[in-house]
Amino acid sequence: MSKFGLGRNLDDLQNEIGIAPDISILSGTERVVVRKVPLAQIGTNPGQPRKTFDQGDLEDLAASIREKGVLSPILLRPVQGRGYSYEIVAGERRFRASKMAGLNEIPAFIKNLADENAMEIALIENVQREDLNPIEEAAGYVNLMNKCKYTLEDVSRLIGKSESYIRNSIRLNALPASVKKLVEQGEISASHARTIAVAENPEEMAREIIAKKMTVAETEQRIKKVARSAGARKFADKTMDAKVVREMTNSISHALDANVKITERRGGAGVITIAFESRNHLNEIINKITGKN
Repeated sequence: MSKFGLGRNLDDLQNEIGIAPDISILSGTERVVVRKVPLAQIGTNPGQPRKTFDQGDLEDLAASIREKGVLSPILLRPVQGRGYSYEIVAGERRFRASKMAGLNEIPAFIKNLADENAMEIALIENVQREDLNPIEEAAGYVNLMNKCKYTLEDVSRLIGKSESYIRNSIRLNALPASVKKLVEQGEISASHARTIAVAENPEEMAREIIAKKMTVAETEQRIKKVARSAGARKFADKTMDAKVVREMTNSISHALDANVKITERRGGAGVITIAFESRNHLNEIINKITGKN
């Protein structure tokens, strides 16, 4: 069984619902309603990973909507105490463009979703559409890990990208705001930024990259000669070898006769997860840990 409340990705949800407006179908045990909703009843999601919207692209989409209407419904969830009845889970760009086009209502899927499930869908949709810039993408992954207590492996499985890709992406989140802005403005590439993320003074490195028009390869050579940040050194010192983690996992699993997972996080901290199959199995595990007969 999936640990994610969503249980399936956005494509699966859309395939199940379809895109025909004004319909009502069953999604699992819940009836998912698709109908036209007044724009005045809709609010944006403060946890939306996408923070920037190109004005020119919005105007182009608004022109298309004026001519053809909204062809693909947005996804909403009912909310209370927000000053509006529905919150956008996916489709904020279509919502904004519809406002620009002068529409009063928009076709929408309406589904009850918990906060973490809404975060999952919003991030999946944006990543699949490649709508996020590298900084927004990194922040989205970190947000999922912090708020939903997901591990790197969890995010990798949810998003459908490798753990190394996710790890490299979230390195951007640790950069100073000034360097993040340079990435968003295209002054330096995301590859440059990931390379200098371990530097003690990434702002100085970013200025040097721009001034000298350094390539990523040149930046990688340069970074070998500069001081590393305390956080980078700490993480490098604390990270355990994958083989060591497997040996520890196998040892604990054998001792407790249970499935065990060890997850190391930044700074050397981490979590040990022990799975039990029944109440009796749980008691057996507790007895082994506490030394009781």
